[in-house]
Parts: sequence; structure tokens; C-alpha cells
Amino acid sequence: MTITIDKTDTHLFVRRALQADAVASTATGLLLATGAELLTEWLGLPAALMRYAGLSLLPFAAIVLIVGLRQAPPRAAVLAIIAYNAMWTIDSFVLLASGWVAPTLLGSAFVVMQAVTVGALAMLQWIGVKRADRE
Repeated sequence: MTITIDKTDTHLFVRRALQADAVASTATGLLLATGAELLTEWLGLPAALMRYAGLSLLPFAAIVLIVGLRQAPPRAAVLAIIAYNAMWTIDSFVLLASGWVAPTLLGSAFVVMQAVTVGALAMLQWIGVKRADRE
């Protein structure tokens, strides 16, 4: 039995991965931007770092949503989003390894989990791009 994937299915896959990214980025951005002062005690991360990280996520989320709502997301835009997500993931681990911050165990877990989530979304977006390239 052969399963065929047409361009519409591929675009839907990429769009859903982008939309999930937009939702996750919005939720994380709002949490960090508005709750930084509250979270700093629990996570051991500087409030300013969390606030600015959260604020940087909001315009990113809007761009990702706009691209993800397109019927056929432009390849270059999706690749740029993937690159941004990859850098965010790498930077998260660099932050933990650098000694620049002293997070609590919960803070380290938070940074790792959001980095893994962002990396997974980037991987799904990459799979979608590669599927589209094959068609």
C-alpha cells in the first residue's frame, strides 16, 4: 500500500507546525513578559532577562502566525523561522552552561523544557519543508 502526500497535505503540515509555534511563543511570551517578577523567585532567573525574552517572543509569534496562516507558506520565511528557533534552542543551553545565571532546579527544568519544545517545533517545520521540496 502506498501513501501519497499531495502539496495541500504538506502545506497543512507546515502550517500546523507554524501555528503551534505561534501559540507556544505567545503563551511563553506573555508568561515571561507579565510574570517575570513573580517567576524570578521560583526559577532563579533574572526578571529583566525573562521580561525581555518574553517581549521578544510576541512580535516573533505574530510573524509566525502570519506565515502559518498563508495557504502556502513561503519557503524562505519558514526557513528563517526554523533558524530563529534553532538559535533560541542553542542559546537556551548556552545560557545554562555559561554560568551567567544561577537558576533553581525548576528554573533549569523550565529552560530545558522550553528549549526542547522550540527545537521540536523547528524539527517539525524542517520536516514539512523537506516534504515540500520532494514534491
